[in-house]
Amino acid sequence: MSARIFAPAEARIIAIWNYTLDRWGEEQADHYIRGLIDHIHSLEYRRDRWRPVSDECLRGVWFVRHERHYVFFRELSCGAVGVITVLHESMDLPSRLKEDHGLAGDD
Repeated sequence: MSARIFAPAEARIIAIWNYTLDRWGEEQADHYIRGLIDHIHSLEYRRDRWRPVSDECLRGVWFVRHERHYVFFRELSCGAVGVITVLHESMDLPSRLKEDHGLAGDD
């Protein structure tokens, strides 16, 4: 089974590619995104790396780190991984995660 990448995560991945392209070129952008996608698709088989998000509003959301980014996801009923978003380590992770998960303003 492969991972399902939801729209907010897809938009973030495209933004990461564009940022990397602007800073380091197409080869590096392709290399980084390929590594990120490979990491996402390996999550189903690497449960030992999953860490739970501690926010009560986000029960059932897990995360892993890939280089300078965090991948946030849920386990879907079919057993696959559903990627909610991918956020850079320098971002306000709780706020951005809630935005991308559809919980912005819910405190």
